[in-house]
Amino acid sequence: MIDIERRGSVAIVHQRNGENRFNAESLARWHTVLDELESTDGPMAVVTTGEGKFYSNGLDLDWMGAHTDQAAAVVEGVHRLLGRVLGFPRIVVAAVNGHAFAGGGMLAVAHDFVVMREDRGFWCLPEVDLGLPLTEPMHAVVTAKLPRVTAHEAMMTGRRYTATEALTAGIVHRIAPEDEVLETAVAWADEYAGKTRHVIAEHKMLSYGPAIRLCGITT
Repeated sequence: MIDIERRGSVAIVHQRNGENRFNAESLARWHTVLDELESTDGPMAVVTTGEGKFYSNGLDLDWMGAHTDQAAAVVEGVHRLLGRVLGFPRIVVAAVNGHAFAGGGMLAVAHDFVVMREDRGFWCLPEVDLGLPLTEPMHAVVTAKLPRVTAHEAMMTGRRYTATEALTAGIVHRIAPEDEVLETAVAWADEYAGKTRHVIAEHKMLSYGPAIRLCGITT
């Protein structure tokens, strides 16, 4: 479902589960993967990506509807995932191969850098159309990483941004053809694999500490 590929000093986290939505099983795997990567010594940077049409479509609302007793824990798990990526002690690059909606869009922008497929796929926060307001931790991550005008528009209108529009709006940092998205992200991440991890962690806490702590991450 979620596995790690090693390419030299770059660890690539592949999401391989259709729309790559967040439920109890996928979140447990995400946190196991992050535990493994955090414990890795030596130079390393991280890239995350999906497959086909989807990077991630966010919360698995069908699963949550069928497991209402676990829904709150899933939301908490998403908060922790966002906080861990936001404060991860390595450079992390999102290779957005397709749609990044809701929690999937939040996950992408929690990375240090974002490369998005240029020809297909949207980045979107559709909660205003779904009738599901962002939680305080989700809002904190979005507003910590996006330009204020962009965050406002994205949250209030549910706009679907193409790659070119997302680049102009400051949501993503680079765009690339479909067959170059992952390679672009890997090459970019590799440039920073040797950076000092404890300094990266400290700088991220200085920059995003309130949002990281709201997500339930205390160290």
